[in-house]
Amino acid sequence: MAPFAGWDMPIQYEGILAEHTETRTACTAFDICHMGEFELKGPSAEADLERLLTQSISSLDVGRCRYGYLLNDAGGVLDDLTCYRMDDDRFMLVVNAATCERDSGWIRQHLSDDTMFTDLSSAMGKIDIQGPTSRRKMEAILGAPLPDLKYFAFAEVQIMGDSCILSRTGYTGEWGYEIYCPWYATEELWNMFVKEGGIKPAGLGARDTLRLEVGYPLYGHELTEEATPVAASRGMFINMDKDFIGEKAVEKDLAEGTVQVMVGLKLDSKRAARTGDSVFTLGAAVSERPSGVVTSGSFAPSLGVAVAMAYIDESLASAGTQLEIDVRGNRLTAAVVDLPFYKDGTARKR
Repeated sequence: MAPFAGWDMPIQYEGILAEHTETRTACTAFDICHMGEFELKGPSAEADLERLLTQSISSLDVGRCRYGYLLNDAGGVLDDLTCYRMDDDRFMLVVNAATCERDSGWIRQHLSDDTMFTDLSSAMGKIDIQGPTSRRKMEAILGAPLPDLKYFAFAEVQIMGDSCILSRTGYTGEWGYEIYCPWYATEELWNMFVKEGGIKPAGLGARDTLRLEVGYPLYGHELTEEATPVAASRGMFINMDKDFIGEKAVEKDLAEGTVQVMVGLKLDSKRAARTGDSVFTLGAAVSERPSGVVTSGSFAPSLGVAVAMAYIDESLASAGTQLEIDVRGNRLTAAVVDLPFYKDGTARKR
């Protein structure tokens, strides 16, 4: 266990490698109760969210969800989040724990008078069942079929007599489900899946190696308040056909490009680079200016080598470019590769 954003969070149970492998080959249960959830409803909720978020909200159907960014006035990323359309005039935002309080204040500050905002975070639990066998395993435990959900779709379902939200967004690259339930039902639900149902639990350690292998950004690492999301997303998850807070800065970066862009780096060994390690051109002297910096790095269990995500000079960002990472005084060779590192995930399977 370790402290995180005011929570005591499970880092590992059996072990990161075992939990990672179980998620890729079967399924595991993640305790994700630390995430924040907001409800926005009312006749102006859609228009307010269009102005607050980079993704398109007006084109989002009921029962679908969409990933995007909450930006400040300068275009910096306050958070990356997922927007759920619950009804024509009712939405749920799922936000990161570390930014939950700040997100709440910023959003409230920019709402119309007839949009109602409710912070659901303390009233809601969240358990993620992730892995290619998750549907079969959950249906066996529940004794009932799950609804047929497309990727980034959700449905309101009854579990143990409680109304829950079941979605398929995931953060592992595998087929899986997120269960939003009333806080009082969380422990009983966890015990049903894990203690009685035999689904192995997984912690934040495996969650991080899994998301890194599929190239998903982590707020505070690949995404920060100091830069627009353009260098990380290459314009994805941003709808430039509307007005939104931070739009001018995003438009400038899209038009002119950014000095550095986010890339994947595959190392030649199992030794991992870490956040903050400097990236150099091959054979560069210690005195030379670094060409980039690692934002996330780890051994990738599914690949058998270490991988990293990094911001590097745009001129070096082509796949195949050979670079060096300074890891505690040692130079490790790495090559720029296309993301995701791991390409056999089941998340988008029909």
